[in-house]
Amino acid sequence: MGIEEVKAHLKKFKKDADVIEIQGSTATVELAAAALGVEAAKIAKTLTFRNGDSAMLITVAGDAKIDNTKFKNTFGFKARMLSPDEVLEWTGHAVGGICPFGIAKPIDVWIDDSLKRFDYVYPGCGSSNSMIKLTPEEVEAYALAKGWVDVCKL
Repeated sequence: MGIEEVKAHLKKFKKDADVIEIQGSTATVELAAAALGVEAAKIAKTLTFRNGDSAMLITVAGDAKIDNTKFKNTFGFKARMLSPDEVLEWTGHAVGGICPFGIAKPIDVWIDDSLKRFDYVYPGCGSSNSMIKLTPEEVEAYALAKGWVDVCKL
């Protein structure tokens, strides 16, 4: 899985041609921001968590960090990140290319309120050198997200 599955997923929304592929790596918020010439906060990073016997994704602003108290109050359990192998198994994307699109297994996707302050953000697209420019509302729609949450601190 990876960028081809993401492009196939985005094709349903006529957005596959909008995927940006960079020559170098965009595997971190800082690298992606530098490659695009935008502030790091506008890079929409997707975090992966254990959810009982399943997993879940939360897409957040590049400058946001999970607030453990907010997370537990929202979801009813402690935030525990997946290992790189588990990330690949559940999402089909390797660390550095995790995104909320074209996910390998059916898992819940949430979008954090930290993205709402921007007109456009740049989530990854399944590889360590790809992304797409979308409104936060488009991220929610194209990720088939369950909804918005407030689980971060800036």
